Amino acid sequence: MTAPAPPQSTMTWLPAKSWQHFVAGGLGGMCGAIVTSPFDVVKTRLQSSMFAHSVDVSVSGSGAVVAKRTGGLLYNFVETAHIIRNIYVQESPLALFRGLGPTLVGVIPARSINFFTYGNGKQIIAQRFNDGRESTLVHLGAAAIAGVTTATCTNPIWVVKTRMQLSASRGQSEQYRNALDCVLRIMRHEGIRGMYKGLSASYLGVAEGTIQWVLYERLKGLNTRVEGRGPVAEWAGMLGSAGTAKCVASLITYPHEVIRTRLRQPVSPGGIVKYSGLLQTLRLVIAEEGAKALYGGLSAHLMRVVPNAAVMYSIYEGVLRWNKD
Repeated sequence: MTAPAPPQSTMTWLPAKSWQHFVAGGLGGMCGAIVTSPFDVVKTRLQSSMFAHSVDVSVSGSGAVVAKRTGGLLYNFVETAHIIRNIYVQESPLALFRGLGPTLVGVIPARSINFFTYGNGKQIIAQRFNDGRESTLVHLGAAAIAGVTTATCTNPIWVVKTRMQLSASRGQSEQYRNALDCVLRIMRHEGIRGMYKGLSASYLGVAEGTIQWVLYERLKGLNTRVEGRGPVAEWAGMLGSAGTAKCVASLITYPHEVIRTRLRQPVSPGGIVKYSGLLQTLRLVIAEEGAKALYGGLSAHLMRVVPNAAVMYSIYEGVLRWNKD
């Protein structure tokens, strides 16, 4: 007589096809990063104090150096276009994609980890703590866990990316040859702690991802409740939800981006560390440059992250829906 089979659990630790979120998130992040790389370079330079001198002047069409005009938010977008043009002319077209290698090395696992942790986390939290129902609190908890996990795992990659994007300001002899050369120099001069610079600001930035995910879920839910819409209108609504969520989250939490970039700057030739901590950096930036400096590079950032989010989420949702069919 054979023994009866043991009863099967009604719920596994990970939902079925949990790998979909990992693959879809990585693919979406990769496409978005490639498309918006020039804006990422401009944003990093505008956030850094190392390039402050380069935005105080601009090059006119005749090649003369003229004082930079001041203006409102609209001119910030014009300024971004001017900087992209100057990088293209004065450095090279490839300079607009400087740091793209480390970015892709970081974005693909970062988005894979983030979407995997969030997509599966919200299902697990809902099943174990909310009778299988999703809610704003479920989305909030899953997004926070996903943000902390992603920041911890990928911080060294973002340090390398930032250093490479800022390397042009240090002179030709000081430029990093490649990402590996950058890693070796950081480890040689700053140790393992150098690879985790800006991690405190990254943890602060978890709020941005949390706001983005919660708002995206709410907007997507409102969009799907509208009946009688064709597939084109449905996808347009989804793209609008992703872009709006990212825009709002970025506007609310943007200063942490500037602080994080300052913390990841290369050490000065004299070995003096100017930015040593989260609060110290915040106070120093405000004291030396004013509170407005906490929004340096905002226009380039929005021009990058809003379309980036639209591309990334559309691919993510598309892969998940395609796999369901």
